[in-house]
Amino acid sequence: MEVIDDNKSELINPQENKKVLAGILGILFGALGVHKFVLGYTKEGVIMLLVSLLSFGFLAGVSGIVGLIEGIIYLTKSDEEFIETYQVNKRGWF
Repeated sequence: MEVIDDNKSELINPQENKKVLAGILGILFGALGVHKFVLGYTKEGVIMLLVSLLSFGFLAGVSGIVGLIEGIIYLTKSDEEFIETYQVNKRGWF
């Protein structure tokens, strides 16, 4: 008799999708902090957004570089390392 596992949906981990999405958004829209909002870091996302907007774009380059670096870091980490660092330990920056 074969046992059917109804928990196959657990094989697809939602944090993996967040890793790729946050990484791509960090690279493309890092200055706006969109990748921070995707990971649930509202405070950090608001900080990046306000730095870009309130400086009338003068500091958007700095925020953009931070987002680019973070996006690359997200995408180069293993799934386990990403989940441990950003989902479990809630590390907000780099």
